[in-house]
Amino acid sequence: MSRLPLAGIRVTDFTWAWAGPYCTLQMAHMGAEVIRIESQKRPCVSRLIPSFADEVPGPNRAGYFNQYSQGKKSLQLDLGRPEGIEIAKQLIAKSDIVVQNFSAGAIDRMGLGYETLKQLKPDLIMVSICGYGQTGPERQYMGYGPASVPLAGISSLTGYRDVGPAEIGISYGDPNAGIFGAFAAMAALAYRQRTGKGVHIDLALWEALLVLMPEGLMDYAMNQSQPERDGNRDHWMAPHGCFKCQGDADKWVTIACGSEAEWQALCQVMGKPELATDKRFANVTARKANEDTLEALISEWTQARDRWEVTELLQKAGVSAFPSMSNKDLATNPHLQSRGYLVQKEHPEVGKRIHAGIPWQMSGTPCEVRAAAPLRGQHTDDVLRDILGLSEEAVQKLHEEQVLV
Repeated sequence: MSRLPLAGIRVTDFTWAWAGPYCTLQMAHMGAEVIRIESQKRPCVSRLIPSFADEVPGPNRAGYFNQYSQGKKSLQLDLGRPEGIEIAKQLIAKSDIVVQNFSAGAIDRMGLGYETLKQLKPDLIMVSICGYGQTGPERQYMGYGPASVPLAGISSLTGYRDVGPAEIGISYGDPNAGIFGAFAAMAALAYRQRTGKGVHIDLALWEALLVLMPEGLMDYAMNQSQPERDGNRDHWMAPHGCFKCQGDADKWVTIACGSEAEWQALCQVMGKPELATDKRFANVTARKANEDTLEALISEWTQARDRWEVTELLQKAGVSAFPSMSNKDLATNPHLQSRGYLVQKEHPEVGKRIHAGIPWQMSGTPCEVRAAAPLRGQHTDDVLRDILGLSEEAVQKLHEEQVLV
């Protein structure tokens, strides 16, 4: 196999919850040795929340943790002890990248801030992720992914007409910031390769999410206009929406007509060719003006049919259509399986479970999920011996003194 893109790169990972672990997951996927620092005294929330394998709770059985820690190592270390901080510093001195997503200033108070760490390793790259950044008047506020969504204006555009702002359903600020952090770290590695210098990357969830709102921001910047919430509808296309199908409450299909030819094809498939010449729907302007009536007619047709039947009929006619996917749909999807996106690696406690894998393929440096997520503290002794060079006696003493908990 070709050399992995980040082979030989070591990452000391102080992250927890979602944003930070998602950042370091990308590095593990690309071949970096990611060593996650954990402690029983302050367990990561992702080890404590459902879903659990076989619905049996346990720190090594949480699907959330096991998804976002694939390919990583786990070093159990009490950072509340001076000895724990000293071990962390020794590991950082032998690392290329440090990632942390504590609240602003927390890592500095622990004695592991960038100004301290660059004295240990001048070319160190550090990624600090928090809600509002390490500077500024709001730096001390606690920041979580769910709060960043309305703060970035996304909730103001999410929801249905004549109804208030809506949640988008996930903590979107977290994985988004994680991806930004991983990309920034790759850019910093290229910079270090050219200059020999390290860098501190200060990444705010709020700012990273705000840049995904170009239409809303530009509409106000250019026109002082607040875009209207409009559900699944589009400003230019009609029909454009999600329609209930036959079956339970989760069975829906999305349909979008981007041209007159597609609209006419939809009418033919529905068995209502007369709608194509109906003056209420004769062109996109008319369809937008009568969108409620239009959607009611389409819903009447889709509700009597299976979502996959609707999808196949419309796609065959050249109309964009696809079902809204459930978790089960995704976990059993033949396309995702054929591309190797769904992976099952042997886990020491829960065996093989389906996990989302790597969402890209590179011909020159193919990546793979190399291992399941680690048990808590699984690699503690290995890291201390093999990387830091501690003797068996020294490691045992650290265990006895409760530093490795």
